[in-house]
Amino acid sequence: MNTGLPLLSLLVWTPVLGGVWVLFAGDRQAGTARYLSLFVATLTFIISALLYLRFDLQNPGMQFIELRSWISAFNINYHLGIDGISLLMILLNTFITLLVVIASWDVIEVKVSQFMAAFLILEGLMNGVFVSLDTILFYVFWEALLIPMFLIIGIWGGPRRVYATIKFFLYTFLGSVFMLVALLYLYFQSGTFSILELYDLPLGLTEQVLIFIAFLLAFAVKVPMWPVHTWLPDAHVEAPTAGSVVLAAVMLKLGGYGLLRFSLPITPDASAALAEFMIVLSLIAVVYIGFVALVQMDMKKLIAYSSISHMGFVTLGLFAAFVINEKTANAGAAIMGIEGGMMQMISHGFISGALFLCVGVMYDRMHSRQISDYGGVVNTMPVFAALMMLFALANSGLPGTSGFVGEFLVIISSFQASPWIAICAAITLILGAAYTLWMYKRVIFGPVTNDEVAELKDINGREKLVLGILAIAVLLFGIWPAPIFEIMHATIEQLYTHMLTGKAG
Repeated sequence: MNTGLPLLSLLVWTPVLGGVWVLFAGDRQAGTARYLSLFVATLTFIISALLYLRFDLQNPGMQFIELRSWISAFNINYHLGIDGISLLMILLNTFITLLVVIASWDVIEVKVSQFMAAFLILEGLMNGVFVSLDTILFYVFWEALLIPMFLIIGIWGGPRRVYATIKFFLYTFLGSVFMLVALLYLYFQSGTFSILELYDLPLGLTEQVLIFIAFLLAFAVKVPMWPVHTWLPDAHVEAPTAGSVVLAAVMLKLGGYGLLRFSLPITPDASAALAEFMIVLSLIAVVYIGFVALVQMDMKKLIAYSSISHMGFVTLGLFAAFVINEKTANAGAAIMGIEGGMMQMISHGFISGALFLCVGVMYDRMHSRQISDYGGVVNTMPVFAALMMLFALANSGLPGTSGFVGEFLVIISSFQASPWIAICAAITLILGAAYTLWMYKRVIFGPVTNDEVAELKDINGREKLVLGILAIAVLLFGIWPAPIFEIMHATIEQLYTHMLTGKAG
């Protein structure tokens, strides 16, 4: 679908140029920087909403296509387009960024204009990843977004921020180098950097396996999958609250998006051949990391490990589809698993973002993330305690919340692949309830444990607004997830059909 307005370019460059605009406000005009940031983030969200309103839900292909020559000598193009998968990611990104700008309104007092600009530029670059249909353009956005997040953690982070930023950068950058090698190989085989044309490129099984592994090294770090997950807890602990929210709610989804956009359609035979291996890695993340989360004493670190465990459901749903197809050829169950993985990505964005914001609310008041420093918060912050209870229950997979929908679909789907896979996956519902409610009980319930907790003030209007909006989203899509499935269903059906065709001769 084409429209008169270049909506996709606007989604990318409005926040990027808006971030540069905010930089000019300078440190002496912090108030101006905040209002400019709110304006740019709101405008970007409105553009994404307009994109949704004009999106054809029945069309599984790319829409709003923009194509211009960029580096003609190498057939590299400024090629943009979206389908149901990328539209959901864009809506999540613009929604979370707007909330982050509001949540950070008076929390950051040093280098305010640079802080806000970094988030706006990061938003635009992540939108660029989601709309790119040229592999080099995709790679440029993919690597460029490391810079603002590097600065966010490195400048406004905690005491060990330098260590965390270097670890974050090395893990994500080195993994992406292998992806670049794979993209160059595909170019020399096909003569094109077009992602859509690469879907039809015939490749032998050995070629596919090597390309799949190269992609996996890039995408697994971003998810993050076990055993390349160790950068995430350090990054979360040292990042400012807003950085943790964007990192958990959106950046982790880049890995799952990469698997859907590259690995499954370009290397379907390798994906099928290595599906059981990927399922094992996913189950390790779901179960083992759940136990690791159970022993954490730092609230941020506990939620970070929780994110790794919950993101294991995403990869489990994607690759269980191949096993289901091989064993039962049940297309409905296979598609359900992929859609469950997508739903898990969206839901996790709401829930993890909300939990990190809750930790941030307490940290801003007491400057501690240690569970042992709290107790009896409900006595002084009852409204906050009620909202955090909702997010804790959603993180545990309570029916009626968005956290239940994706996990339930993945478990039901994986049962078609193997009852044992489903049982192992279901264990995380028990573990999720254990570590989340254990943390909540120690922090919120009981008598007031110290004078600092006794002096806490309940959340203000700004905090109520941000957490309240996230609470509505968690409940709305837990009770009525149909709008999300309507956006992605046609695209995922087409993706599943492509996965079945195979390429190896």
